Amino acid sequence: MHLTAPATRRTGIRDTDGMAVASFVLGLLGLLVLNVFLGPIAITLAAVALWRGTRRRGRAYLGLGLGVADLVVLAAFMQADNTISWSL
Repeated sequence: MHLTAPATRRTGIRDTDGMAVASFVLGLLGLLVLNVFLGPIAITLAAVALWRGTRRRGRAYLGLGLGVADLVVLAAFMQADNTISWSL
């Protein structure tokens, strides 16, 4: 007799799908504001979602690409301003 419900893989897949979507949203938002913080978070979430086998691989890859783009935009702004940090 089981007193608890058996663990299913469905919860884990839903979590990784959420990570893929969150990675995409944070990467997209990072192009506009706080790219120094949101870019690495988007990259990390996308990598974890892909590693865990998300069904939304396209969104995870988009989040990964947008996270990298966030850091490229940051580097371009830093180079254009000749500063070592992001400034307005």
